[in-house]
Amino acid sequence: MKNILHIITSPRGEVSASRKLGKAIVEKIQEKHSDAVVKERDLTKNLVPLLEEVHINTFFSPPESHSSEQQEINKYSENLISELQEADIIVIDSPMYNFSVPATLRAYFDFTSRAGYTFKYDESGPKGLLNNKKLYIAFTSGNIYSEGPYQIYDSNVPYIKNVFGFYGVTDVSVFRAEGLSIPGIQETSLEKAIEGITID
Repeated sequence: MKNILHIITSPRGEVSASRKLGKAIVEKIQEKHSDAVVKERDLTKNLVPLLEEVHINTFFSPPESHSSEQQEINKYSENLISELQEADIIVIDSPMYNFSVPATLRAYFDFTSRAGYTFKYDESGPKGLLNNKKLYIAFTSGNIYSEGPYQIYDSNVPYIKNVFGFYGVTDVSVFRAEGLSIPGIQETSLEKAIEGITID
């Protein structure tokens, strides 16, 4: 049985192209693994707080010294991380927002990027702790960033790959629906992206 964690980041609801692409990826995975269990983490319905001093102090102090507020913060972060730890397959919907990821996803990473949980340090440097997992990225954008003159502007897919690579997740597949604002391309971009989904 496979555990799938589907992370949703777009606030655009049912009209969101990234949600549609991510959902299609999950459905393809379910076709291959009929007994798969899907857990959704919709970051637009359950907002992760923006990182503040109290959060940083919590993450960098021993649990035995935590105040009641810090205990709640630590428990919340640990719950997010446990979802990643339990998942065999992770699907992230990631629309391009101002050349990067939605703020909801950045906030999520701030609460899951913790030494001793998703990575650790030893004499050789950092080591990822979320090994043997598969990551699928459902990327959508108004322009085309996979190639051509705007490729250097893409701080979305490389950022997600870097974060998860730091966590130890190196098996990554990216499915792109690009040019969603370009006439002549936008009409079929999402459909072609969905048709092109292949599951390892």
